[in-house]
Amino acid sequence: MMGSNALFGTGIGSDVDQLYSITLFVALLSACIVIGHLLEENRWINESITALLIGLCSGIVILLTTNGKSSRILEFDEQLFFIYLLPPIIFNAGFQVKKKQFFRNFMTIVLFGVVGTLISFCIISFGAKSFFANLDIGSLELQDYLAIGAIFSATDSVCTLQVLNQDDTPLLYSLVFGEGVVNDATSVVLFNAIQRFDLSHVKSKIAAQFMGNFLTLFITSTFLGIVIGLLCAYLIKKLYLGRHSTDREVALMMLMAYLSYVMSEMFNLSGILTVFFCGIVMSHYTWHNVTQSSRTTTRHAFATLSFVAEAFIFLYVGMDALDIEKWKFVSESPGKSIAASAVLFGLVLVGRASFIFPLSFLSNFTKKSKSDKFDLKQQVTIWWAGLMRGAVSMALAYNQFARSGHTQQPGNAIMITSTITVVLFSTIVFGLMTKPLLKFLLPQSIIPEHGMESETAGTRPILMPLLDDEENVEVGKESSNTRLPSSLHMLLTTPTNTIHHYWRKFDDAIMRPVFGGRGFAQLDSGSSEEASE
Repeated sequence: MMGSNALFGTGIGSDVDQLYSITLFVALLSACIVIGHLLEENRWINESITALLIGLCSGIVILLTTNGKSSRILEFDEQLFFIYLLPPIIFNAGFQVKKKQFFRNFMTIVLFGVVGTLISFCIISFGAKSFFANLDIGSLELQDYLAIGAIFSATDSVCTLQVLNQDDTPLLYSLVFGEGVVNDATSVVLFNAIQRFDLSHVKSKIAAQFMGNFLTLFITSTFLGIVIGLLCAYLIKKLYLGRHSTDREVALMMLMAYLSYVMSEMFNLSGILTVFFCGIVMSHYTWHNVTQSSRTTTRHAFATLSFVAEAFIFLYVGMDALDIEKWKFVSESPGKSIAASAVLFGLVLVGRASFIFPLSFLSNFTKKSKSDKFDLKQQVTIWWAGLMRGAVSMALAYNQFARSGHTQQPGNAIMITSTITVVLFSTIVFGLMTKPLLKFLLPQSIIPEHGMESETAGTRPILMPLLDDEENVEVGKESSNTRLPSSLHMLLTTPTNTIHHYWRKFDDAIMRPVFGGRGFAQLDSGSSEEASE
């Protein structure tokens, strides 16, 4: 395991200076929260853009105070991201996901998140190899071009999700959210699979092994996450830790969630997939087995950890964008860096469009209900939601083209600076354009202005509505004016023999009696809410 200097290097070596740097970084994180709160009501600038802008401003100040020697106060190690920052973000996505909508649209989500990502990966990799050969940006091998495809296939749909209203467009919201998580998982799995193969001699047998390795990683990682999630649910149900201490329940859930991630990485699997499905299983079974106070604590604790991790990442990316060492290599030929960034961004646009519209047509062709089909405006929204690049792309780029945050070759330096450029441009420019665009395309899906927001909605965490409909009904009874999505009413009044229908029968008959869950949870006699249930 890395020491503290490996995680938070200041380049000085002094513990006192290191403590000063960490203190300043924590202060900047606090500023991100305060400024993000002040800008929350107009919804034009989200937390990601706020953290990026604060990081850029801080980087400029640090550059001026150090006479251009450095722009950051901490040195980022890609292992810090993958071991400590990524797990809470992905786990919270699985834990807070609206499972009913997610699994009702599971095939479409997988179609876009897996098949679509593979299509985008192929187009970006092939396009980069074709265009970069003419730009003469440096020596890049086939593995580098394939890694570029995986890096720029990873989306960041936070800006779109903060504008979409899941009550008015539950289908579109669940699709954008689910496809974004599965897309990130697929990109990381692809990236890891590329690292394990010797691609100097590409043959048909190698290609078949590559796809087999990818599918094995995907299935095995998912299975491991489900197993650990079920194990946690069974332990808490049988031991009923809450009768003595709710702290033990919360601690066990957090540790088991993190255990799923590190075990997956230890076995060379995809930790992002494992911890995501572990989060889904825990929210479906384990969360109902704990006491009411533990439910509230875990829900907000996981959301808080995820929020802080995302703010940390974007704040650092903003600082690192001004790092002198990276730009020194491209200062002699800035045109190449600009051209490479433009090519990569163009490939992102084309790669995204090349699967969204054809796969949407294929998905619509297989659906009978008109309400489940995507019209052109919804397809454009889905396309737009995946154009922004974020923390996953940055971390993968560091992993491939940098060593401990420093570039060694001009080609690697150009790829790092190009990645930073694409992330900053797509997040800030596209993020600012998201609300007016969606207001034009889907006026009914925009979150109401702050003057029209209800008091309850204004005090709830932004991720709380992502909880399952059943969980909202169970833990949110105090809000009598909570409106359920119309799709749930349609599902209850016109049930169909879908996969979800048969899964619910199997779940009620076999899974919940063993692993707990809604209707099979232990009741805490000290909780008036649970006693009334």
